[in-house]
Amino acid sequence: MNERGYLLSRFWLIISLGFVFSSLLPLNSFAAPRRNTNDKTVYVHLFEWTWKDIALECETFLGPKGFRAVQVSPPNEHAVLPNNPWFERYQPVSYQLTTRSGTRDEFIDMVKRCKAQGVDIYVDAVLNHMSWVNRSGRSKYGVGGSPYDEYSYAGLYSPNDFHRCGKNGDDSIQNYQDRWEVQNCNLTTCADLKTESTYVRGKLASYLQDLIDIGVAGFRIDAAKHIPVTDLQTIFSMTNQSYYVYQEVIDYGSEPIKSSEYFMTGDVIEFRFARQLAHTFNSGQLSWLGQFGQTWGFVPDRKAIVFVDNHDLQRGHGGGGEVLTHKDGQKYTLANIFMLAWPYGYPQVMSSYRFNDSSQGPPSTGVTTKRVFSGSRTTCGQDWICEHRWAPIANMVGFRNYTQSTPVQKWWSNGKNLISFARGNSGYVVINKESQGSDRWFDTGLPSGSYCDVISGDVSPDGRRCTGPTIFVNEYGWAQISVGPNNAVAIHGGARPRTR
Repeated sequence: MNERGYLLSRFWLIISLGFVFSSLLPLNSFAAPRRNTNDKTVYVHLFEWTWKDIALECETFLGPKGFRAVQVSPPNEHAVLPNNPWFERYQPVSYQLTTRSGTRDEFIDMVKRCKAQGVDIYVDAVLNHMSWVNRSGRSKYGVGGSPYDEYSYAGLYSPNDFHRCGKNGDDSIQNYQDRWEVQNCNLTTCADLKTESTYVRGKLASYLQDLIDIGVAGFRIDAAKHIPVTDLQTIFSMTNQSYYVYQEVIDYGSEPIKSSEYFMTGDVIEFRFARQLAHTFNSGQLSWLGQFGQTWGFVPDRKAIVFVDNHDLQRGHGGGGEVLTHKDGQKYTLANIFMLAWPYGYPQVMSSYRFNDSSQGPPSTGVTTKRVFSGSRTTCGQDWICEHRWAPIANMVGFRNYTQSTPVQKWWSNGKNLISFARGNSGYVVINKESQGSDRWFDTGLPSGSYCDVISGDVSPDGRRCTGPTIFVNEYGWAQISVGPNNAVAIHGGARPRTR
């Protein structure tokens, strides 16, 4: 072959390869959205709250306390199941914005009012499936009146839009070690959508786009590991991409689908964080926590969503049960203090309601109709827990915001369950899970002066004093700190009384 022929053959080979590779990619390229760096670093999950209550909470508490965002329950129309369990919210019937949390107009009003307070809305998006398979032979209806039947949703999906993978009439996942089953069979008995279908992708993208147009800033992708990442990538590429994505990928290391596969489409929830933190607080020693994070086998800090518990885990669902919850009292509070003081991941604070049965739905009374103050805790009535309002947790949001760009320094422990560390020269925390109190000098590294202990108080409204204990740091950066058993002390430069 002469030189010209050789060059032409190479040219056509390159062109051909280009067509092959381009056919494997979505028509519009999609880059994983990243968390924007700003002065707010914590979001809260207001589980099963109404849109009206969330809007008011943004205005009266979340905005003033410096929360960055709220994760809300799925806003799409959902099934109506016997006894109205919490998980009926995860049984889509249509993509109308009608739920037991409120109407479309109320949702739009909530987004606008929260945004005015600097608080974003993250939607829990159910894209993997529709509702439980209905084999009753009778049409059922969603909370907004939309009819549905077995693998059939009027005006939306027909049986051809779903996977049918089982034998003997059972289409549910049987083997979680089989990647194909996990991503093509029904999760429990929820009808699994063909997310590889152009039609289905278009409907899901339209739902997301509607929420984006309203002003939603981000999405938690429910059951993300049950959707091939290439399908998610294509769905996202069909929308306006100015939003944040984090994904539920339950990965404890024993299944074939890994969290790292989903880095290309957003951040991932690091479930091992909650389990290992609970193990340490329950039966280990806090002195172990000096390198807590990626060195424990977790995903990289920049990709991780972390929490002490979430709505699934506190009920023993979603690979859960081995976590701390509000039912653990002060131990739970201390674990949240550590999470918010420790610079790993993007932390979610949980806000729950009381339940005795793991399927129990939310209280019938609204959250904000009654608030009860009890010591350092603010609950929202008898049945709503409102952990995000507990003073030690709420005030640590300010600690994290103020110290966000500073590393851990001056780590110290007694070798057991008393630990302390600085965040650069911006903040200092002492956590004591011992049965005895401690009173000693600590090398805080902070500038000299007076600081308010934000675990037990805050700066007074007039800015002149602390409502709780005042900690004095000397000219060498040392402070004498007294911390009771199963308690903590935290100080930072954003919570100092004025000297004049």
